[in-house]
Amino acid sequence: MAERRKSRVVVVGKVPLGGGNPIVVQSMTNTRTSDIAATVEQIRALARAGCEVVRVAVPDLASAEAIREIKKEVDMPIVADIHYDHRLALAALSAGADKLRLNPGNIRDPEKIKVVAQAAKEKGVPIRVGVNAGSVDARFLGPKGEITPEGLVRAALWEVELLEREGFRDIVVSIKAHDVALTVEANRLLAKEGDWPIHLGITEPGPELEGIVRSAVGIGILLHEGIGDTLRVSLPGDPVREVEVAWEILKALGLRKRGPSFVVCPTCGRTGIDIPGIAAEVKRRLADLTVPISIAIMGCPVNGLGEAERADFAILGGNGFGTLYAHGKVVRAKVPEEKLVEELVKLVLEEVGGG
Repeated sequence: MAERRKSRVVVVGKVPLGGGNPIVVQSMTNTRTSDIAATVEQIRALARAGCEVVRVAVPDLASAEAIREIKKEVDMPIVADIHYDHRLALAALSAGADKLRLNPGNIRDPEKIKVVAQAAKEKGVPIRVGVNAGSVDARFLGPKGEITPEGLVRAALWEVELLEREGFRDIVVSIKAHDVALTVEANRLLAKEGDWPIHLGITEPGPELEGIVRSAVGIGILLHEGIGDTLRVSLPGDPVREVEVAWEILKALGLRKRGPSFVVCPTCGRTGIDIPGIAAEVKRRLADLTVPISIAIMGCPVNGLGEAERADFAILGGNGFGTLYAHGKVVRAKVPEEKLVEELVKLVLEEVGGG
């Protein structure tokens, strides 16, 4: 793991990005923002899953004004996602947005960007310059109209420079594409250009499995190289899934800890208990646990003995039964398979409670 890139601190609400602070998990609602009740409900679900900053779409004035009422109901910082019309950014600021996301691909008038920068500066609200390959301005395409890493970086720097000329420094930058290699290379180049916090993501990565894999590869590469201060995993459907995947990426790299981490046997002909079913049910029953613990669910002694001894809690499977471990020690031997889930969950909750 490379040393983390040094970046300035930008505070969103009460959440600091960059400067060596923990990498922040973000998501975006998919409700109509003007539907205040539905948006609040979704933000609360995201908060329970571990989301720390949430973005809402602002396609119209009603959505911008809804931010005021939404903020009365939730504690999470709210980012207003602005495209095409700079006046929506001004309205979102007036409604109390904690951060703006501007797209240099569709708000191109420097004078309008300056007006937004001045208003955001007065309110102490940061701006993310968010470049997406799907909406990059033609000025930054290659000679054959192709999208290049260098062009994506130029698109970001064009707006960053406009903001900085206005004395605005609370800037976060993102460059996202569907293509993993393109995203990775663009962010590597961006990281050398300044000390702004970098927001990571792979945009439009695909449906469930494809989207998770593409996001984990692209975001994971950059995080392993020390690049990135906050991230959003973009997936269609319930945004809670985005948060779950984001945490798993961070946990896999040892960058953040939250809730159980599972070591699960891939199974083979030696397995004598239902490893997939047991693991899925244990995970379901402990889904609300936020205390960081490790749980090994193993099917036989080949690797199971070592994993059971290293984990905080474990099942080591036999033929129709299993042995329960806690902190490397056997606590209950030959527990019948049908009781393994119940006994393991009870063992975990007796120690860590419901935290």
